[in-house]
Amino acid sequence: MVKVLSLGGSIVAPETPDTGFLSEFSGLIRSWLSEDSGRKLILVVGGGGPARIYQKALKTIVPETENETADWIGIMATRLNAQLLKGIFADICPGDVIYDPTTVSIFSGRMIVAAGWKPGFSTDNDAVLLAERFSADMVVNLSNIEKVYTDDPKKNPEAKPIDSISWKDFRKMVGDEWVPGKNVPFDPVASRHAEKAGIKVICASGRDINNLRAILNGEDFTGTLIG
Repeated sequence: MVKVLSLGGSIVAPETPDTGFLSEFSGLIRSWLSEDSGRKLILVVGGGGPARIYQKALKTIVPETENETADWIGIMATRLNAQLLKGIFADICPGDVIYDPTTVSIFSGRMIVAAGWKPGFSTDNDAVLLAERFSADMVVNLSNIEKVYTDDPKKNPEAKPIDSISWKDFRKMVGDEWVPGKNVPFDPVASRHAEKAGIKVICASGRDINNLRAILNGEDFTGTLIG
């Protein structure tokens, strides 16, 4: 049984690595894997604070920066975060960090750690590609939001949380285009791919360790089911 987690970089490194969260996260993942020898985990990590900080610096100096250039900065930040997680789980993750999800053929060890691949989409899309490759029917997307809302709750007090939504309706909300640093619950390019592949997505708070345990165990959880 393979589970796929798309872990938002803002959870791993809001500005610098959150060692308290990472210690808790490591404990949960190790405990969950130890309960069943057949369990495997794919962990795809985003760029977080380092990506935003460096992208902002570039655009401050060169306002007309192209999206591809900004995307490469974000990709490099994901790879830094992924190497950190690879080090944390080195004993159960023997393979190198995956950059290109289309070239992975063997699942060695109990865990794979993956990072950004190329411009045009976020690590959410890499997670969907790896889920498809290893026959996982779901991606768990962990970020700073507990649920998907009908609108940005910070800007619209009338925004309401959503427990479940179809891909068709979700894609109407997020559109089809990816912009580096775009703040959406799940990448529009990844959403299109997931819908086509028949993969569902759970969006939930990455910092709620008990809720993540419930999701991994197939129990009732707080979050939004897409698909």
